[in-house]
Amino acid sequence: MTNRVTSTSTMIKKIAVLRANALGDFIFILPALQALKDTFPGAEIVLLGKPWHQEYLANRPSNVGRVVIVPPYPGVGAAYDYQVDEAELNRFFAEMQSENFDLAFQFHGGGKNSNPFMLRLGAKKVIGLQSPVAPKVDVSVPYVLYFSEPMRYLEMVALAGAKTLDIEPRWESVPQDLEELEAILPDYKDLKIIVLHPGATDMRRRWPAKKFAFVADELIKTGFTIAITGTDFEKQVIKEVWENISQKQQALNLCNRLSLAGMTGLLSVSKLVIANDTGPIHLARALKTPTVGIFWCSNAITGMSFSVMQNRGRDLHQSDSCSNLMKIPQAVRNDRKKFKPRLPAWHLH
Repeated sequence: MTNRVTSTSTMIKKIAVLRANALGDFIFILPALQALKDTFPGAEIVLLGKPWHQEYLANRPSNVGRVVIVPPYPGVGAAYDYQVDEAELNRFFAEMQSENFDLAFQFHGGGKNSNPFMLRLGAKKVIGLQSPVAPKVDVSVPYVLYFSEPMRYLEMVALAGAKTLDIEPRWESVPQDLEELEAILPDYKDLKIIVLHPGATDMRRRWPAKKFAFVADELIKTGFTIAITGTDFEKQVIKEVWENISQKQQALNLCNRLSLAGMTGLLSVSKLVIANDTGPIHLARALKTPTVGIFWCSNAITGMSFSVMQNRGRDLHQSDSCSNLMKIPQAVRNDRKKFKPRLPAWHLH
């Protein structure tokens, strides 16, 4: 770490934040965005992100004032060996330099590729993560791989004086989320829905499909409707879960049927979400929906919630070396019995 940024809130008019990746990654920076907004209420926060950010955040209250889509850049929203369009990049960086950012935060990995990107923005001060192979920016924070993601970004914004009392990510659904859900599930208000999300981009994070199916059948026996969610990329694992559920009359296959807005609506009204370490589990937690998260060993360090009252994290690995870890089907049954009298907010009855 080199130094801190010293400035008053009235001096900061425009802040850039680089986070051009996936849903869960965005959820992790919400506390840091809240800290920036609390500390610099008059500043515009510009998210340098992906097309999905622009679509999802449009007409939705958030601390992001504007989304600027980042063009493909090696290691920043594109593969490391991506062949760049230099003319396109030059136009983009010229536009960004004209923004006259007072602060720019590099929330996009260890900085080997993203720090050079940030230095081309022309911001007055750049605060960024720095791995041993990354170039320095104005204020550098050592990049430690196994470290809480929300805390990582809160530590960074604190170097600019930004603080917040809310360290957990928080998010809210909006009416259009529920409108989309109702178009797919007209009777959703009459159902006690539990969401299972068996997919994950990283295959190592996927709990076995048959075990998700077992959990589904156990919960169906107690009167819940199971909604299985996922994208087209995850359709094969969802197909396997579906084929192994014996009580399909109380199950819904929603694979590729909901946009992110519709998914937000579904998660917001569900009684419980059981998922691998992927975007929907982190979105559900931000929505204050009870969750059981299944984490692949060390990912629990970076991604698990700080709260134990709302979120039940389970550390699971599929290798023999971790075979002594608690099995989720039994854990779900145990948790349900244990938490019923203690946590009425779960409504698991």
